[in-house]
Amino acid sequence: MSNPQVLCLGEILWDCLADQPGRALAAVDSWTPYPGGAPANVACALVKLGTSAGFIGCVGEDAPGTQLRALLQQTNVNIEGLQTHADAPTRQVYVTRTLEGDRTFAGFGNYDTSIFADTQLQADHLPANLFVNADYLILGTLALAYPQSAAAVRQALQLAQQHQVKILIDVNWRPVFWTDPEAARQIILQILPNAHYVKLAEEEAQWLWKTDHPQALVKALPSAQGVIVTAGAKGCAYCFREMCGTRPGFTVQVQDTTGAGDAFVAGLIHQLITTDHPPDRQSAQAMMTYASAVGALTTTQAGAIAAQPTADEVATFLQTQR
Repeated sequence: MSNPQVLCLGEILWDCLADQPGRALAAVDSWTPYPGGAPANVACALVKLGTSAGFIGCVGEDAPGTQLRALLQQTNVNIEGLQTHADAPTRQVYVTRTLEGDRTFAGFGNYDTSIFADTQLQADHLPANLFVNADYLILGTLALAYPQSAAAVRQALQLAQQHQVKILIDVNWRPVFWTDPEAARQIILQILPNAHYVKLAEEEAQWLWKTDHPQALVKALPSAQGVIVTAGAKGCAYCFREMCGTRPGFTVQVQDTTGAGDAFVAGLIHQLITTDHPPDRQSAQAMMTYASAVGALTTTQAGAIAAQPTADEVATFLQTQR
């Protein structure tokens, strides 16, 4: 499996979801592990929608890492860029849930955040050949929290720019991964001008720029071709250069919101690849509708990857919404 259209770089991990929604961390009795990590979620969701994708990251040489590698292979994600580390363990993150399905990242058990394998992604081992024919590079910001993986992000950006690969950055702010929130804010602000597209939640926009209006964010990011601000069940707002709009969310029976934003990103990229550039007003609204549907459907089951819909499932859902 060669030449994926989309490369997703960053963390792959196990989300350990609380089996007792509505309880605080200390009161949870048991946890169920689900494969996750935003870039890995996006890669898997893309393949299910029919767009080829490759994952670039690092796992431990342990049973959890072996299982994640097997999952990517079973999902037909290209793993040429998947590195392994002999000593660092594969990351697990504990996730508590409200009764409504909203989740909070509650830490890493007895481990320090910096000891996991995903922090050890090696810049000089990135498969440069994958960038030659790729259309998009998808990045989060969690890898920027650690020196080794941050260097790998910078190398990936250089390769993408060298080969005219478009870049989408999903801010995906997770305080539990960082030691200094203000330092994190400055690091994230420095990298965002590299992006052709930026996707962020409304609270992330407020944190970075004290506004969640896409029109203002496009002015703050003049090189961006599009900025999308998501607001969970409420929907999203967007600007593709001067063309701006909103898209309300879909009403679905929510079980777990883990990975919904990643599925939204996959839906957006899938549409960008299959739609004319730049989108006109009608196609922009259609793209947001499609991305919102992929995100909404992912909330109807537990886990980020297991719940992702196929292209046929998205099409069927959209037909029922007319």
